[in-house]
Amino acid sequence: MSASLLRRGLELLEAPGGGKAPPGLQRGQDGPSAAGAARRRKRAPELGRNKATIKGRVVKSAIEEYHKKKAVNHLRANLQYMLKGRFVANKAITEQVLAQNRGRKSKDQPPKKVAKKKPEGTVFTEEDFRKFEREYFGRP
Repeated sequence: MSASLLRRGLELLEAPGGGKAPPGLQRGQDGPSAAGAARRRKRAPELGRNKATIKGRVVKSAIEEYHKKKAVNHLRANLQYMLKGRFVANKAITEQVLAQNRGRKSKDQPPKKVAKKKPEGTVFTEEDFRKFEREYFGRP
């Protein structure tokens, strides 16, 4: 371990503004490192400062920011509001309002109702099939 590293370690450990280095490690102030040591002593109390942050900025909790920006679910309150009123409008009036608010584009038009086709029954009865079978196959 060099003397300069030892000196730096002692400077960091001593209380700010007090104490002198041991006489064996003390150097004369007229040497070339006197200006460097003065700069180090001046800088030593500021070591606790975080240089990565902007001056005056407060560090915010990520959890608090998440809760602040999280979407609120209003479903329960909206359902209670909707179910509170029991008034149901007339179907003809609701159809009229929907027709007025409908656009002219084809995508805004409701799908056309297709009439359901009834399944067609056979014209022939079982008796007709038996009669045909007797005539065609020749069975009595």
